[in-house]
Amino acid sequence: MDHLLPPELVALAERVIVENRKLGLRVAVAESCTGGIVAAALTEIAGSSDVFDCGFNTYSNEAKQKMLNVSDDLLETFGAVSIAVAWEMATGALEKSGCDVAVAITGVAGPGGGTEKKPVGTVVFAKAEKGKDPEDVAADRKNFGADKTRAEIRLQAALVALELLLPVAPE
Repeated sequence: MDHLLPPELVALAERVIVENRKLGLRVAVAESCTGGIVAAALTEIAGSSDVFDCGFNTYSNEAKQKMLNVSDDLLETFGAVSIAVAWEMATGALEKSGCDVAVAITGVAGPGGGTEKKPVGTVVFAKAEKGKDPEDVAADRKNFGADKTRAEIRLQAALVALELLLPVAPE
C-alpha cells in the first residue's frame, strides 16, 4: 500500500505541496467536519513539512473558541456551519500559525444533524492569506447533497479545501 488515502486526494495534496513549495509558502488548515482529512492528505506527501505547518482539528464549538478564537456571539447567531464562523476559523488559524495561507472547513457531514436551512451535505469554506486585508477573506458555501454518504461528503469537502490551498497566480 503506497497511500492510506484515496488517490485523487493524494494527487491534489501533492500539487498543493509542490506549488506552494515553489513559492516558499507555508499553509495551515482549520478543520471541523473533515476531522483532519486535509492535514492527513498533506502529510501523505514526503517532504510536506516544507509547506504544511499545522492543522487545527476543531470539531466542537468549544475547540473553535479555544484554539481559533471563534467568538461565542458568532456561533450563537449564525451557527458553526456558517460563512461568519468559517471566516473566523480561517483568520484564527492564520494568526495562530503565522503561516502564509490558512483554509477552514466546517459543515454537516451527516447522516444526521442537518436542518432545513443547513441540510446534510452543507459545507462552508474560507481562505485567509497573510498580508491581505483581514476583511477580504474568501468564503464559500457548498451543498454536496443529502443523498451522499458521510464519507463522500467529507472527501468532497477535503478536495475543495485542497483546491483552495493551491496558489493563485497574481493578476
